[in-house]
Amino acid sequence: MKKSISGLVVGTLALALGVIVGAAPAQAADATKLTISGGSGVFGLDPATITGTATAPGVVKFTVGGDIIKGCEAVATTTETPFTAKCAWVPAAPGAAVLGGLLTPSDAAKYAPAEAVPFNVKVGTPVQGVVSPIHIYVDTVLGSGTSGALAPRFGVSCAVSSEFIVGQTIVFRIYANNEDLGGAVMDSKNTAKAYIEIAGVKDPVQMSYGNHSGAAFWTGVLKTGTATGLYNTLGVISFKVSMIAKDTTSIKVLSTKLVPKVVDGVVQRSNGKIVYESMRVYKDAKVTPALKGATGTWQSNFMPTSQLTLYAVPTPKA
Repeated sequence: MKKSISGLVVGTLALALGVIVGAAPAQAADATKLTISGGSGVFGLDPATITGTATAPGVVKFTVGGDIIKGCEAVATTTETPFTAKCAWVPAAPGAAVLGGLLTPSDAAKYAPAEAVPFNVKVGTPVQGVVSPIHIYVDTVLGSGTSGALAPRFGVSCAVSSEFIVGQTIVFRIYANNEDLGGAVMDSKNTAKAYIEIAGVKDPVQMSYGNHSGAAFWTGVLKTGTATGLYNTLGVISFKVSMIAKDTTSIKVLSTKLVPKVVDGVVQRSNGKIVYESMRVYKDAKVTPALKGATGTWQSNFMPTSQLTLYAVPTPKA
């Protein structure tokens, strides 16, 4: 009777202390960690590499915005430390994106799964801003004729700048090529319209094409100042450049023609016959129906601190 009571007491104490007689205590899986890095890329170019670094080997599921990245559903880590897995990611759009990852350890009994802290990246936006076969380049320079507080900061007026002062004249310089025309320069012959739309300016600024100190490009002028009719909106200048090509009814195509071979002014012959050689030439070919002229646009994708900005006239210190 005493033996039974004694056994009951021992069993009760064992349960109270969390001890299982005759068995080893259970152990939780070791804590693991997964860190996401990389993913820095430019939209429209080669894939960006996302790297997952873990404290244990296994497979990593990579995500963007909570969605699994195709082809990166289960990427195996390296077998030696640091345990890394890499994902080739093709961004679907420029701008901000949130990358994530989930590690499933190879040894599930020893290591617990680990989810990475969300990693924020910013996919590069093509500054070119091309939405058609027309490729456009834009820069801005200070118009000449300013002096005093409005004088060019570095002593020259024709310098590419993003910062201007009220009272200065801003000159837009535009260069463009048309892929539809074999990369031909957009000039007054093949361009129907070229203009700049500026926030706060009622009518678009019409651009002209011509010889500017030996360089040919399109120009548009925005005069700033406090007088009526002048641009006087401080801060970032929001603008959009548009170029529309003329419809094409004919296009030059590369061809060849045979011409007599001449050496030192003498026509070459072989067995009494003239020797001919091929020569590259361009011929005009009709396009039916006419090829609709493409429209190209450009808007700055620079950071706000790097965009075209207008400041107030500096005031002298007392």
